[in-house]
Amino acid sequence: AAVDIQPACLGLYCGRTVLSVNGSVETYGDCGGSAGLGPGRGGPSGLRRVCPRGQRTDDNKICRECMGSPDRYDWLYLGFMAMLPLVLHWFFIEWYSGKKSSSAVLQHLTALLECSVAAVVTLLVSDPVGSLHIRSCRVKKLSDWYTMLYNPSPDYITTVHCTHEAVYPLYTIVFIYYAFCLVLMMLLRPLLVKKIACGLGRSDRFKSIYAALYFFPILTVLQAVGGGLLYYAFPYIILVLSLVTLAVYLSASEVEFFKDLLVRKKRLVVLFSHWLLHAYGIISISKLDKLEQDLPLLALVPAPALFYLMTAKYTEPSRILSEGGNGH
Repeated sequence: AAVDIQPACLGLYCGRTVLSVNGSVETYGDCGGSAGLGPGRGGPSGLRRVCPRGQRTDDNKICRECMGSPDRYDWLYLGFMAMLPLVLHWFFIEWYSGKKSSSAVLQHLTALLECSVAAVVTLLVSDPVGSLHIRSCRVKKLSDWYTMLYNPSPDYITTVHCTHEAVYPLYTIVFIYYAFCLVLMMLLRPLLVKKIACGLGRSDRFKSIYAALYFFPILTVLQAVGGGLLYYAFPYIILVLSLVTLAVYLSASEVEFFKDLLVRKKRLVVLFSHWLLHAYGIISISKLDKLEQDLPLLALVPAPALFYLMTAKYTEPSRILSEGGNGH
């Protein structure tokens, strides 16, 4: 298509929308950055003219449809954001279920069902509707996540609002997913807990649901404010948090030998869950671009747990204190 030579739009993300296409000639609207020039030249209507949802500006400052597909790293990021509420659900279910309650397993499975259904429904309602595939714009730099911070002020008085989702749909799809998770939880979990949580007191059985009503707003604010930072840092966050939580769990459970893990199956489940998180973090960092180089890194997944189990007996506080006392 022919592109008319026009003054460049102001700001990083201000652009012209395509009004019509006549053969190979495209007609464009006014720039969102032509502030204060009157109607037809970017006046009041121009100030509101931003790229529609599902489009972003190209190198010529023209709004173009996002026709790409998320790459492997984008899917890993979405998987991380989808795992956050599930892991928090499991944590609070375990925290409030009590040792004598037999309802924890069913609640864990229900939380998994809620998040899985929410993820599928979110993909189905995203463009193209009815398909598990989504179209997206490619993330080029960190500022793509924060276009609201790059609205230009031509005269240092009037701000031209060109905010649009340059990383469509990686930013808003997370909010949609959290909304579906919350709705499904409110529909399914209270009925389940009321019927099966007989081992808990009346005031304790709904605490895991109350906890979700707190952490969902927190996750929403986290995505709204730090979505771009999380996009680039989530592989390292996974590795650090999984290592710290594994060490805390093993020490709190007083696991010192491999036989301690075999005594209770629950400990093995927790250990394998952390190993899966380790593997997810390593895959996210390497992106598996070169399989012959990246796949051997997965052999490092059990290393932290094995190192802890082999050295725990030498770092037991009581033993260190007793040997220190004998030394004096």
